[in-house]
Amino acid sequence: FLLGIAALGFASSSVLAQAAKPGVVLQVSDDNPKTWSQTLNVVKNIQNAYGKDKVDIEVVVFGLGAGMLKLDSPLANRIDETLATGAQVSMCENTMKGQKLTRDDMYPKIGYVPAGVIEIIEKQKQGWTVIRP
Repeated sequence: FLLGIAALGFASSSVLAQAAKPGVVLQVSDDNPKTWSQTLNVVKNIQNAYGKDKVDIEVVVFGLGAGMLKLDSPLANRIDETLATGAQVSMCENTMKGQKLTRDDMYPKIGYVPAGVIEIIEKQKQGWTVIRP
């Protein structure tokens, strides 16, 4: 009887493991608008391949990439499109402090993480795939 319960517990935990969505975190840390655009293209490509409801995606921006998420970003409309698909777009607060930026300087719909590099490390520890387009 105990073996049956143990087997049932194992079976249900393996079903849960299979049900977990894969996660992909994309790093943006340079000041090249072509890289920024390519990153948003990669988000769309991943969602098209897996189904946007079947994969978690977070774009983490830090360092020289901060311009991607400023109010005057040339990609503002593309950031809106990306957010509308369910992907997260997060700005590093350490970078903001270093560049003397406030949330008022940033695109209004984005999220924030205390440290972009730490966010990526933690996602990788959780099994997320890290991509740097």
